[in-house]
Amino acid sequence: MTTHKTGTREQWLKARIELLEAEKELTRRSDELALQRQELPWVAVNKGYRFETDQGSGSLAHLFRGRSQLLVYHFMFGPDYTAGCPSCSMIADGFNGFAIHLANHDVTLMAVSRAPLAKLQAYKRRMGWTFPWASSFGGDFNFDFSVGFTDEQQSKEGIEYNYRRERVFQPRPIHEHAVKTVEDHASMCGTDRPTYLRERPGVSTFVLDEGIVYHVCARPRRTVGNVSMARSRSQRTQRNRCLVEAPR
Repeated sequence: MTTHKTGTREQWLKARIELLEAEKELTRRSDELALQRQELPWVAVNKGYRFETDQGSGSLAHLFRGRSQLLVYHFMFGPDYTAGCPSCSMIADGFNGFAIHLANHDVTLMAVSRAPLAKLQAYKRRMGWTFPWASSFGGDFNFDFSVGFTDEQQSKEGIEYNYRRERVFQPRPIHEHAVKTVEDHASMCGTDRPTYLRERPGVSTFVLDEGIVYHVCARPRRTVGNVSMARSRSQRTQRNRCLVEAPR
């Protein structure tokens, strides 16, 4: 027999209406925070990052593929991994479905990892993925955006990740009966704990405006999966371009 609270339909409806008011207040507060987020400054990216892609070598601007907005998913796949992070892989399983929708809203979705391109391409074929995936192998991109760390950084008191100092990284389990420890994740990637922990997951958003790439924190609109979508080009103003929020 259930131990959960029970009641009549009328009692449920009364409680549901009260909850609805609380939900509306939460939405209003979320909108206020979105406006504050939109007012954060854009930061010009002046460093000459280089990437290897299926279409050849290119700069950060080339990753936009003709669109004005770029959503980068920092996929945990280090140079010494033999396979991608299982949690990142679970997330990426949904990319094929909504990458086309983002593209139709002037947003390019691009995964970026530090492993060489050949490793990424092989894993991509194995997983049946078609979304674009770029290699930043040998470059500073992941390190500069706080999703890649050296052995020296890991040996100190902690690292700066997700805007705060962190000592221990514990990935979320895929489900309660699956992977539960860093060691398990590392083993599935064909590496050890210290090597596995040189990478972190994350999302970075960029705008290409008059030939200049800006790193931005943008305003979310509506979502596809766990990633917010942008409004169409005709619906936004010149300074309200990148509308995809990093879920970090």
